[in-house]
Amino acid sequence: MTGTAGTLAGVLSGVCPADLVFVFGWVGGIAVVITLISVLILRLMMSGRSIGVMLSMVAFVTVATSLAGVGVITVRMIGAQPGKPVFELLFIAGLAGLAVAFVTGRTLTKASKTLLRAVREVGDSGIYTPPQVRLPAELAGLSAGLEEAHDRLGQARARERALDASRRELVAWVSHDLRTPLAGLRAMAEALEDQVVTDPREVSHYHSQIRRETDRLAAMIDDLFELSRIHAGTLRLSPRLVGLEDLVAEVVASAEPVARAKGIRLAGSAVRGMPVVIDTAEMGRAVRNLVINAIRHTPYDGTIEVLGDIRSGTAWVSVADECGGIPPGDLPRVFDVAFRGESARTPDPSGGAGLGLSIARGIVEAHSGQLSVRNTGPGCQFIIRLPLARPAAPAVSRPAPASRAIHAGR
Repeated sequence: MTGTAGTLAGVLSGVCPADLVFVFGWVGGIAVVITLISVLILRLMMSGRSIGVMLSMVAFVTVATSLAGVGVITVRMIGAQPGKPVFELLFIAGLAGLAVAFVTGRTLTKASKTLLRAVREVGDSGIYTPPQVRLPAELAGLSAGLEEAHDRLGQARARERALDASRRELVAWVSHDLRTPLAGLRAMAEALEDQVVTDPREVSHYHSQIRRETDRLAAMIDDLFELSRIHAGTLRLSPRLVGLEDLVAEVVASAEPVARAKGIRLAGSAVRGMPVVIDTAEMGRAVRNLVINAIRHTPYDGTIEVLGDIRSGTAWVSVADECGGIPPGDLPRVFDVAFRGESARTPDPSGGAGLGLSIARGIVEAHSGQLSVRNTGPGCQFIIRLPLARPAAPAVSRPAPASRAIHAGR
């Protein structure tokens, strides 16, 4: 490095400053002119051309600028005749550069066309198959990105198809469930209007039946509204710190009359000290939906148990019934909209539109929790998992002294 610097210093020391200014001025000017012309050509004439042509243009600009610089230096400092070998060497180097640029451009063009064919085949087969040839790093990354995007689009389309099928099923269920009470309401209203029914006791019975059917329709519409908010992501929560054992006690107490009317034993117990941040109204609705669902499908003289516990650092609320179990093939669909599983259970004519479990799952997931179901014992068990607001104390895990029991008999 020191020898090279000394040689360069020796060369420059023998050069006249005027010659240096002349060479730098002409070479700089020529380089600027060639660059501007090349940029204009690339933008106006080659913007839609292949990469190979553009690379060849870049190589041509480099060689042309070098030849012009050598020409100026030769004419000014050395003379025309001694500079001829230098021109020949630069011309040969330029040809080599053009050849390399042409081959590189052809390779890139071929790789890009291969990738384009793979993309176009997606329209025919619906599946993106990455090219089975070795691509340059950038195009290989683009191909991997296209494959990942195609997989995500496939998953999104599958979810959309499932949601669309669920919507159609929901419309069919709701249409049927709305027509039934409406037909009854119309018949009873017409009977009262035409004075077909005149006995006071029968008239009072009709009024009570109309009120019950109206309440049932109102509950179904409320469920539809709640589900639409969940699916639209507009469910508004007002979370606060509560003990989950209080929520379990409240749900069991509110569902006790329904269980007693059907001759079902309803019992609940919860470990004290389960602080969670929840919207008590919405989470209460989710747990209540699970309990009502269990009551609906548990036979006379059956038992339903609601338990609250702490497991693996999370709060658990489980609802176990004696419905006879759910066929394994139906388990993945239990939380689908309008799924009732008549093949597994005896449908209750007083049941709703089959939205309770879907609403429960939406509410639980809105609280960053999970809702699952499994067959166990004489029935099935629905389990809600919620994050604790703070780590549980070791003493809380003792079930007997820390448990709070709530019983509802017949």
